[in-house]
Amino acid sequence: MKIYADRATVAAHQVVTDLIVVAWVYASIVAALWLHDLVRQLAVPGQKLEGAGTGMADSLGDVGRKVGRVPVVGDDLTTPFERAAGAARSMAGAGHDQQAVVNDLAMALAIGMLIVPLGLVLFVWLPLRVRWMRRAAAATRLRAARGGRELLALRALTHQPLRKLDRIDTDVVEAWRRGDDDTVRELAALELRGLGLRGS
Repeated sequence: MKIYADRATVAAHQVVTDLIVVAWVYASIVAALWLHDLVRQLAVPGQKLEGAGTGMADSLGDVGRKVGRVPVVGDDLTTPFERAAGAARSMAGAGHDQQAVVNDLAMALAIGMLIVPLGLVLFVWLPLRVRWMRRAAAATRLRAARGGRELLALRALTHQPLRKLDRIDTDVVEAWRRGDDDTVRELAALELRGLGLRGS
């Protein structure tokens, strides 16, 4: 499998593009994590509310239990403390729910921020890169195989721009049909150069 082209300019372009893609993915992940942490800071009031509510509920429950020991009126005095402790527990539950909503929002925003850059890398850049690698590997094998040069020449006739073909020979097809060695070699080299590979 060929990863980079033989020709220095094409290989340099590929290396720079790969480095840009890696840097872009890294920067996208760092930005998504930063956004996630930033949004999660909105959960701090919920944490404080939950802590305060839990602490208040515990304190009121303790007071209610102590007041309940008072003879004769203890049961009557306990009821307001139990109600206040229940309200404090509700407040703690609201704080907990607010934290859960903020955490879900932080995760959704971070994932949403990563969808576009990672989608472009996975569904645009990576398929193009893998396609070039397969084509370059196949062309390299053909370059070394017997009869491969003729197949590369035929591919050049069908895929290369007409102006490039005309530079090789004004009647390039006829020269190819005759099996003119120079024409076949130049056509194969043209196809290989199109992939950034050395000529045959």
